[in-house]
Amino acid sequence: MSIVYGKKIKLFSLSSNRELALEVSKASGIELSKVDVVKFADGEISVNIEESVRGHHVFIVQSTSVPANEHLMELLIFIDALKRASAKSVTVLMPYYGYSRQDRKSKSRQPITAKLVADMLEVAGISRVIAIDLHAAQIQGFFNKPIDNFPAQPLLADYFLNKKKLENVIIVSPDHGGVTRARMFANIFNAPLAIIDKRRPEPNKAEVQNIIGKVRGKVAIMVDDIIDTAGTLVAGAQALVDAGATEVYAAATHPVFSKDAVKRIEASVLKEVVVTDTIQLREECKSCKVTQLSIGPLLGQAILHIVNDEPISQIFDSITHKDDKKWNWL
Repeated sequence: MSIVYGKKIKLFSLSSNRELALEVSKASGIELSKVDVVKFADGEISVNIEESVRGHHVFIVQSTSVPANEHLMELLIFIDALKRASAKSVTVLMPYYGYSRQDRKSKSRQPITAKLVADMLEVAGISRVIAIDLHAAQIQGFFNKPIDNFPAQPLLADYFLNKKKLENVIIVSPDHGGVTRARMFANIFNAPLAIIDKRRPEPNKAEVQNIIGKVRGKVAIMVDDIIDTAGTLVAGAQALVDAGATEVYAAATHPVFSKDAVKRIEASVLKEVVVTDTIQLREECKSCKVTQLSIGPLLGQAILHIVNDEPISQIFDSITHKDDKKWNWL
């Protein structure tokens, strides 16, 4: 048992991202508690919490990444077990919110699955959710419980500012929907902004129509939240090089990396793809072109601030922009 600021705290990791959970544990100083996840022959999941959680504030690390349905059910079942074991509160650290791209009806008979996931989490018994870079900010409104949507941009921007130290940069949004995210990056770098105009003939396929902005002679950094099949990313990078960009980098929060995503990245003109560890990279998804940064320290500090009722914004105060001015990320 860990006692933080006079409160009894427990931190658990389910099966989606054990490495991140260890980073969170290290940053918060809270040891990981033991839970046994059992899978029956027919695929059913059960859990056994191996220590008392009565009266504890419980934090769970679980992304609903591939296999999304399995990780989501595992989380729901575990939350139910915690509530039946008299946990005082249950906070889910869900760095990657699965089904977040189904946040609205774009056709008449489509579901809003992001809302359905929120409903299931609330019925299971959550007290709070902490997510990283929700695909759509309005998902926060799907919950009737507190939800914190942390940006990964400070971590990614810090890498390019202080590690890569690139010059003559232009920030590129891969589509119109990501302009707000890209503009935040552009403001940090005091750099111009470009937009790739594309269309999607079908899901997971993109065709570049035009590039809005002057990229010739510039080092381009494409900024997005999710890399799935990498088709959009690779096509956009090639279009930027064709338009005169000298180098193309990419920064994204969630490395979903479905199908042949990494092979596409390795065969592309991209110099480097920088992602976070909201999703644990499978061995076949690791590449010399892919750099993964840990959000564990951020989440670990978030736990301590939440437990002590301190402002979350203080966590981001160390991130500055190119002219050493503090940047208000929250």
